[in-house]
Amino acid sequence: MALEEICGLHKFGFMKGFDAQVKDWDLQQLQVATSNLRNPYSLMAPPFENPAENLPKILAQCDGVRMEFDHGTTTLGFKYQGGLILCADSRATSGQYIGSQSMKKIVELTSYMLGTLAGGAADCVYWDRVLARECRLHELRYKSRMPVDAAARIMCNISAEYKGMGLAMGMMLAGCDDEGCKLIYVDSEGMRSRGSVFSVGSGSPYALGVLDTGYRWHLTDEQAYDLARRAIYHATSKDAYSGGIVRLYHINDKGWRNVSNTDCNELHDLFCQEPTTDNSQSHMPCTSKAWIEQKLKQDNVQARVAAVTMEKA
Repeated sequence: MALEEICGLHKFGFMKGFDAQVKDWDLQQLQVATSNLRNPYSLMAPPFENPAENLPKILAQCDGVRMEFDHGTTTLGFKYQGGLILCADSRATSGQYIGSQSMKKIVELTSYMLGTLAGGAADCVYWDRVLARECRLHELRYKSRMPVDAAARIMCNISAEYKGMGLAMGMMLAGCDDEGCKLIYVDSEGMRSRGSVFSVGSGSPYALGVLDTGYRWHLTDEQAYDLARRAIYHATSKDAYSGGIVRLYHINDKGWRNVSNTDCNELHDLFCQEPTTDNSQSHMPCTSKAWIEQKLKQDNVQARVAAVTMEKA
């Protein structure tokens, strides 16, 4: 054995025992499986060519195996004269199963930039961590903040690279840089869009309905907070995949601030016990108890007028 080591023959595979070969094989597989620890952009792909084209063909022949899984959430963001608002629920679901009621869907990327999660929780959390790493490296290299547009471009390139491989992700990036406050939406299809109002997730239609009613550029801070909470609350009351805690963040040129973390049940008690006055009728949320009572009265009057009109005709 000493002569083999001196000559270097022990390094050849045919001189190793079975146990040593198994150990080397396991080590090689472990290095391949954890390659993303050295390069976070390198993930294991399916072991065949053109996975974006061939994976759907293989799954079509496998009964009970689904690539597109059910998921739901409600996140929103909007710009106003005081900065940016991000608000989200905290329920994580897999189909009809509620996996968690305390999922943090607003990720603190840097001291001036936030990101939201919608879609596959594992996909969003992993790539948000990669983005946070890139933002920190940019600050260390160039001694300046990474622009929000550059961060969105990184996520867009990642989505385009893994398009068609099962990536499920729809996120908003919000932050303030040298060009001002920005709100950008990026999804797993490689789409990148700047805007003033966004809502992402299964409860987004309900949240957008409230935002369309109450959103204005010249909102005060308290009015913006109230609008965001109302929108998420009404989405959770209609969408079974949304719920838990409503987390609210405010971003301006000084950085972000966690304004509140309120349980949906507390918001329900707050909004359902609002006083009904003539002055507040025009500003009531479209699903509050007072608004519903007012709407029923108006519908009753309209029905009577229609009945009288039909009799005269």
